[in-house]
Amino acid sequence: MEFPDGSLFNTLPIHRMNLMQVDSVQRWMDDLLLMTECECMCILQSKPISVDDDSQSDLMLCSQDSSHNTLEMLLRRAWIISTELTKIVQKLEKNRWKRVHAMSIRTDCHVRSMIKEYNAFSRTSTDQMHQNETLLMEKCSQLAEITERCTQTDDEDTLSSMKFCINETLTSVGQYFSQLINLALIQEVKGLMVELDTCDNIYRMESAIHSLYSLTQEGNRLCKLVAQEGAVVALFKICRQDRFNCLYLPALRTLASVCSVEEGIQQLEKVDGILCLTEILTDEAQSEATKAEVAAVIAQITSPHLTFTQHFSSFLENMEEIVTALLKLCSEASSGEICLLASAALANITFLDTIACEMLLQMDAVKILLNACSDKQRVNSSYARDQIVTILANLSILDQSAWEILEEHGVEMLIAMLSEKPLTGSLAEVSACERVLQKSAVALARLCRDPDIAQAAIKHKCIPRLITLCRHPEERYSSDAVLVACLAALRRLAVTYPEGIEDVDLQQLVKPRLVDSFLLCSNMEESFV
Repeated sequence: MEFPDGSLFNTLPIHRMNLMQVDSVQRWMDDLLLMTECECMCILQSKPISVDDDSQSDLMLCSQDSSHNTLEMLLRRAWIISTELTKIVQKLEKNRWKRVHAMSIRTDCHVRSMIKEYNAFSRTSTDQMHQNETLLMEKCSQLAEITERCTQTDDEDTLSSMKFCINETLTSVGQYFSQLINLALIQEVKGLMVELDTCDNIYRMESAIHSLYSLTQEGNRLCKLVAQEGAVVALFKICRQDRFNCLYLPALRTLASVCSVEEGIQQLEKVDGILCLTEILTDEAQSEATKAEVAAVIAQITSPHLTFTQHFSSFLENMEEIVTALLKLCSEASSGEICLLASAALANITFLDTIACEMLLQMDAVKILLNACSDKQRVNSSYARDQIVTILANLSILDQSAWEILEEHGVEMLIAMLSEKPLTGSLAEVSACERVLQKSAVALARLCRDPDIAQAAIKHKCIPRLITLCRHPEERYSSDAVLVACLAALRRLAVTYPEGIEDVDLQQLVKPRLVDSFLLCSNMEESFV
């Protein structure tokens, strides 16, 4: 069974949601409460044990922040129901009829519990939502009835026809369920927008922003929903008012998440968000943390990985001020995280236009960035080195960058980065190391157009390291991108210093066509010898 294409809940991962990232024991305790309540509901037919209004279920998330609690409850319940539906499909494929029936009853209970709990907290239910709730509960009851009949017969033909009916009913349950969650989330987001637009209470506004941020962490579909309901406009309205200065940081953090989707960036353009970001970034009165959040927004909207990134006319108009402020933030960063955000924004900007690279050279960026690399407090991870080496690689396109990089011992730094190793072994960190290796080799290949740079690289034993990376897949984390970059750099150095390369390396890594050397290296496990 699949949820209908385009439905909201297709994007919520089955195995984990960000709001569910808690201690495993606590998760078990929470799930136990859910299961206990479901059993009570099943036996008592949804009748409360007590008529006392104060004796609500332990699951009722009671606090002053009802909007956030409602959203958290909704996403928690939705995750559980989505998981149950997936399990039913898996058991149905194996003809585990008793398990299918038991899980169908459990899903029915979860659905009724979610609806009851949501209606108890939310004041935003609509007629359309109530109609959808009725249809969903009817289909859940129908599913339980059909699966019960399956447990009472062993006839294969009967079971086969019932299996078809179960699949149809499951599809309907998935459709109504997705529609209901979608409608509920839209109503909750609209409520948060009203809160931001009409409320002057700082604490309530901060709570609303936090709720929006939590939603944006659950995937692009929810980011689109938040953007479509006017969140970008409301957040920039806050960032333009000095009296809400204490809300800038959470508002900017939420903007960075919302602008991961096209709808968010379009809204940012409409409200002239670039100018607002520039003003905050260049305001000496703003804290370093706030400026770092601005850098995060800029890094997001200029990401080269976004297929819908466009040239903002307002960005080009403010580019010099932005680049200057980001470079200053990078040079004065008090922590690795702040330096990472500032350098990531600068790295992305260098992909936008060569004008940015020319600006950086005029601002003595090479010296600042290489000094940062030598500072373990500012550049303390492969992620940060990835951003800085990206900037250096893009600056290397310009001929005038070669002398500055040579003068500031940048060649030695780039060669050292060819030995980048992960500290933890996590997939994300290994990927970052691959990018550091690749971009370092790219930068060296570009810089070695200059004979002086090539001589410096040869002097610092660049050739042996490049050969090792080409010959040993484990050294380059089996990355083809690293292999291509290293072959290109090696061939560039071979033009200047062919006698420094052994004949076997020349014959296999330099003289053949690049594609032939690539195929030969990518198919080798250890070495050619």
